[in-house]
Amino acid sequence: MRVTNNSVYDSVRYNLGKISEDMSKANKIVSSGKLISNLSDDPVGLTQSLKIKSVIAGIDQLGRNVSLGKSWLTASESALTSVQDLISDTKALCIQMATATTGAPQRASAARTVQNILDEIISLSNTEVSGRYIFSGTKTDSLAFDQSGTYLGNDEPFAVKIGMDTTASVGRNGQEVFGAIFTVLSDLKDKLNANNTQGILTSLDGLTDNFNNITNTISDIGSKMNRMEIKEQIFQDLKLVNTDRLSAIEDADIADAIINIKEKELAYQAALNSSSKVMQLSLADYLK
Repeated sequence: MRVTNNSVYDSVRYNLGKISEDMSKANKIVSSGKLISNLSDDPVGLTQSLKIKSVIAGIDQLGRNVSLGKSWLTASESALTSVQDLISDTKALCIQMATATTGAPQRASAARTVQNILDEIISLSNTEVSGRYIFSGTKTDSLAFDQSGTYLGNDEPFAVKIGMDTTASVGRNGQEVFGAIFTVLSDLKDKLNANNTQGILTSLDGLTDNFNNITNTISDIGSKMNRMEIKEQIFQDLKLVNTDRLSAIEDADIADAIINIKEKELAYQAALNSSSKVMQLSLADYLK
């Protein structure tokens, strides 16, 4: 059988090209650290990795939601703790102003103090996180209360998604939290201005009720914070598991990849040497 020089050349070129392509892939794996760079590298593996990446992206989003929720809860707790302190100060002021030795001028001065306290609590009711008001319900772009104590939000607490079908409310309906406080303080201010000793004592009960309501609200915030921290840990664990799964599919063992390159290089050199000898043969060497 006669083998033409063209056939020999084509065979040599094909073999060298195939080995060169293998070397190129091996080098790409080492430089990128990834087993999959293109669909042709591993269609099944690429499909799996895309699904896992989608899962990780979802976990990351839920993690960001939890982080946002925690910041809102922390800000709420801080604001309400300050409100409790102000209510305690007001109760002490009430007791002082209800004594028989206190006169109308002192009570009128105390009324101005109560107005300052009212203004401070209104300011706390308008606490914001990253430009969003946490006591405005879902109207987070609006002040919760104006300076007169009128509620500007709505009655639907702002919530964040913390699971596939799960949300957690982290904001508040400000009217439920502060409305009664503003009423009691306004009434107290009027009674102080009116020098109404009995009315001042009556306001103590309202202040105590509001203090207790704030305590219950802070306790609820603490429970929600605990839930957020549990969710945060779950999401961290899930991300770690899925990242490991993705790494098993995509990431190359660099030591093995370098050994593979060396093997490809040796094969290429051997093919070059072999091809050089073959191409030097005369046509008579292929005649049988």
